[in-house]
Amino acid sequence: MKEVRMALPAVSPRSLVDQAIEAMRAQVHSGEWAVGSRIPSEPALAAELGVGRNTVREAVRALAHNGVLEVRQGDGTYVLAGREVSGLVRKRAADVEVGLVHEVRQAMETQAAVLAASRRTRADLAALRRALRERAAAVAAGDHEVFVEADVAFHVGVVTAAHNALLGELYDGFVPTLRASLAAPQGRDDALCADHDALLAGIADRDPAAAASATGRLLATVAGRLRRP
Repeated sequence: MKEVRMALPAVSPRSLVDQAIEAMRAQVHSGEWAVGSRIPSEPALAAELGVGRNTVREAVRALAHNGVLEVRQGDGTYVLAGREVSGLVRKRAADVEVGLVHEVRQAMETQAAVLAASRRTRADLAALRRALRERAAAVAAGDHEVFVEADVAFHVGVVTAAHNALLGELYDGFVPTLRASLAAPQGRDDALCADHDALLAGIADRDPAAAASATGRLLATVAGRLRRP
């Protein structure tokens, strides 16, 4: 049998830019650079990493392209996402119609509810119950800001209770769109309260079918609201 021969480029060591990207990525992944925080200045990073400012600039540009960082002219560079996958999903979700985002959200949250019903811990249940208490209190007080944060915390808590790291990273990219689409109940009448309670009950009872059903009802109502002119 004739041997196939091909020319392959020589393998070279990682570039300084790649090394800078990896070092900065590690700071984000570890939480040392928290989401929403401003990272050190370009001169400070260059000194700390032992590279030139052009190298730092290229590394920042690469991480910004992936949605992890955001460069704000005249203000600095901020952390947008804890992982590249979350950053890319976030950027894509911001570019498409909200109804399409909701369809993907529905698929993810339904599966998350099924997994959460099988894998939830006592700590998961405590976090979900706390989020619903805060949500109910915000509705009663007419506090839109607290309502939004509590509602987001509940849905993120369901995904967290699924204990699937990749699912959590993907869902994290949808959170900004989710937060922006939420509206507090009018007249302190929370039509979705029963469905949220049913979802929590399904997870607490380790009943995947009940959890999925409650998620479907809840998000169908949300979809109906999104279709209104």
